[in-house]
Amino acid sequence: DHADAAGAMRENATRMERVIAALKRAGVADKDLRTASISLQPQYRYGENQPPVITGYQALNTVTVKFRDIGKAGSILDALVATGANQISGPDLGLDNPAAALDEARLDAMAKARARAELYARAAGLSVKRILSISESTMEMPRPLPIMMRAQGMVAEAAKSQILPGEQELHVNLSVRFELQ
Repeated sequence: DHADAAGAMRENATRMERVIAALKRAGVADKDLRTASISLQPQYRYGENQPPVITGYQALNTVTVKFRDIGKAGSILDALVATGANQISGPDLGLDNPAAALDEARLDAMAKARARAELYARAAGLSVKRILSISESTMEMPRPLPIMMRAQGMVAEAAKSQILPGEQELHVNLSVRFELQ
């Protein structure tokens, strides 16, 4: 909190300069940094049976950061807290190139469909002549939300943070109609 609006914005801008500089020192590219929001809010004191009184102003600056190297994310988050970021939300992990992973799943699904058609054709004493139709449905992945940070006022000492990527799954369902002869 700051006594006047301009002072709150100045202090916030100074803190965000340090946060952004730390991100750049850690190798985060300009294209992976985006201002998500900037806000200035009056802070009120409420008294019984009295109108609220403005006691100061709070400025918030939210930056969205895309980490491309998950192994460095924890140490970067720790460095950010040390430079003035005091609210962090995320991470929401997603695939960097989901189209390539989906294409791989499509190839696998088609190979399985073809193998199954060959199995049924053999069991019936027939052979696969051609594909009549293909339809696809994919499970939509939620859009990954990047880590959000706000700088405002407090700086705390952080423990070593770890970001664990785990596994992500993509699913493609194919419905393939084959003509048998």
